[in-house]
Amino acid sequence: MSDTSIALALEAAEARLRSILQTVPDAMIIIDERGRIESLSTTAERLFGYDADEACGRNVSLLMPSPYREQHDAYIERYLKTGERRIIGIGRIVVGQRKDGTTFPMHLTVGELRTGERHHFTGFIRDLTDQQLTEDRLKELQSEVTHMSRFTALGEMASTLAHEINQPLTAISNYLRGSRRLLERMEGENVEMLRDAVSKAADQALRAGQIIRRLREFVARGESERRIESLPKLIEDASTLALVGAREHGIAVTFRLDPAADLVLADRIQIQQVLVNLMRNAIDVMSEGGAVRRLDIATATGLEDQVEVTVADTGSGLAPEVARQLFQPFVTTKRKGMGLGLSICRTIVEAHGGKIWVNSPPEGGTIFHFTLRAAAHDRENEDG
Repeated sequence: MSDTSIALALEAAEARLRSILQTVPDAMIIIDERGRIESLSTTAERLFGYDADEACGRNVSLLMPSPYREQHDAYIERYLKTGERRIIGIGRIVVGQRKDGTTFPMHLTVGELRTGERHHFTGFIRDLTDQQLTEDRLKELQSEVTHMSRFTALGEMASTLAHEINQPLTAISNYLRGSRRLLERMEGENVEMLRDAVSKAADQALRAGQIIRRLREFVARGESERRIESLPKLIEDASTLALVGAREHGIAVTFRLDPAADLVLADRIQIQQVLVNLMRNAIDVMSEGGAVRRLDIATATGLEDQVEVTVADTGSGLAPEVARQLFQPFVTTKRKGMGLGLSICRTIVEAHGGKIWVNSPPEGGTIFHFTLRAAAHDRENEDG
């Protein structure tokens, strides 16, 4: 092959490499066996903030924070001596450093190219900043919903127990008043002392009843922060939490969101709690079996400034006697359930001025419905 042919082949190879570096979607960096940068893609320039001219010829540790910066050359030397691969051919998550000193998580895959006795290494880098932000937001959202779920469950239990305890307290008070009237008709040296003791016991029973009533009133108030929220966004955030594992169980999920059913007046965390509860219940039911496993989440505009949300599954359905009392505290169809989830959903929805109900179609499955106040009407009143 002539020198001219070799020169043309080299020019063609360089042109192909430049084209790859300009168009490859992930950041791409090529280094030599001493760790010096030979070339980097346009995406890598944007990601790290360095132009190719100022980065080429410098050690790739320039793009790493401490302590990785100081350790990198030793990794290359060890590989060249031992041939032991610790990252080559294996993707891993590491930390990169931009020109301005900021750091970010990234996924790094390293490949090796040998030309004679020389080694070159190619790194493909994907910025994971957006993914990490999404995961952090998901964890934050999950923490918020979990906290609110526990708080609401505690309130529901307190309200139910308050109701149950108040009944025997009332009976005790009535028995003590009756005993006091009987004592008033009796005479003896200890009667006066007994009348006083019974009166004090009755007073304490009344006091306990008042404490219980105040507790019920506090729980029933359900203080919350209701704001104008995007219903599709609430459903999106809730489904991110609730639909974990749905695909693994072969459950197909569909969303049918009415564009007109957009803004609602709601406490974001509480309504997400309702949505998560209904979706998870549906997934749990369908995970137990069934040829068709489909979860359908839909929204629609309703009457009198109401928006309706439905969560439908293709599970085994509900017996009529179960459906009638499903939203009562401590009623559950689960072997290990406490029976508070749907009761909490009812409490939250009704506190928002809506209603919640369930029906089982003849063809099978279960459909939960709940309504919320549309916020457009409220906004018009505020603007007016």
